[in-house]
Amino acid sequence: MADIGDLTAPAIVFPGQKEPERAYAAAYDLLVRREPAKALELVDKALGDDPTNRGLRSLRAWAYLLRAQLQKAEAELRTLVEEVPDDDWARHALGRALERQNRYADALPHLRLAAAMSGDPEHETAVLRVERQVLGL
Repeated sequence: MADIGDLTAPAIVFPGQKEPERAYAAAYDLLVRREPAKALELVDKALGDDPTNRGLRSLRAWAYLLRAQLQKAEAELRTLVEEVPDDDWARHALGRALERQNRYADALPHLRLAAAMSGDPEHETAVLRVERQVLGL
């Protein structure tokens, strides 16, 4: 099974917002270094000032995934996908969160859509892996 560490956050730009931009950059760096607890502290504080910031919420979901807080990740990612259905990163991450909960049939539609939208070989590999689980292979 692929490691969730292969999942990287999308690039987000925050024009004119200095604090969220700094928080995003610092939290992103912490997540790359596999320090999700510290990243969550930064993100949660920044979201207190800007609770609708998609970039920060995406990082929070990524941190939850790294910490194996899969239900929290799923809830955050479902909201992100509902708001922007063509966000292939959020869609793929949601599929991965569901996959890690052994909810393969629930994960498959999200993974397929992410693969179709992005053309990313890693996304296509995730589809094949989960299809095999669904088929019992």
